[in-house]
Amino acid sequence: MVSRLIEIFEDKYLRDRIASKLPYLFQIAELESSRAGKTGMEVGSLRERIIVALLIYKFGEENVETEVPITEPEIDVYLFGYPICIKTITGVGGVKIAWTVDAQKAREFSETYVPKCDILLAQIIWNDLGNLFYIPLEVQKRIFKEMGREKYIKLPKPGTNPRGVEYSKEALLRLMRDSDTKSIKINWQRSKIDYKPYQRWVDYWKE
Repeated sequence: MVSRLIEIFEDKYLRDRIASKLPYLFQIAELESSRAGKTGMEVGSLRERIIVALLIYKFGEENVETEVPITEPEIDVYLFGYPICIKTITGVGGVKIAWTVDAQKAREFSETYVPKCDILLAQIIWNDLGNLFYIPLEVQKRIFKEMGREKYIKLPKPGTNPRGVEYSKEALLRLMRDSDTKSIKINWQRSKIDYKPYQRWVDYWKE
């Protein structure tokens, strides 16, 4: 079965809507997860929810299963019963395959890892052009097989605390540039937002 995700990338109205709205929504996610000018780790979860909300908007709540155990290393949501992984990257930094602070667990994961679901990857480059990518499972499997496990996966350096197993730089570039990968160009311009992160909670207290 061809993933229904392809429909997002073939729908011109939705493509335009994503290109115009995603920078604004991701900027709000940053504002919500920032303190004293620093963006916290929770921004990733907020961005993920924004992408999941896009899936619900497009395909309907009844077709998007969000109750995925947090211990599941790759799957973030199910669309029509099929697993989807949602990832975001700022600039051209590393993209995690799995999060772990344990070097031994990272090695064990890398030894058994095989791609198992489609990926939606948002590449955020503020004040420049980035993309929302759809990387089909078949593309991942093919590149994984061509490159081999050792070149596809980047393990954390011993003695560091990078919090996870990443795609190698070469693997990530090949995944993004593959002819079967779909993408939506996004101009990541910031808006002027008068945003008060505590206001909605204050409003609840007032009710």
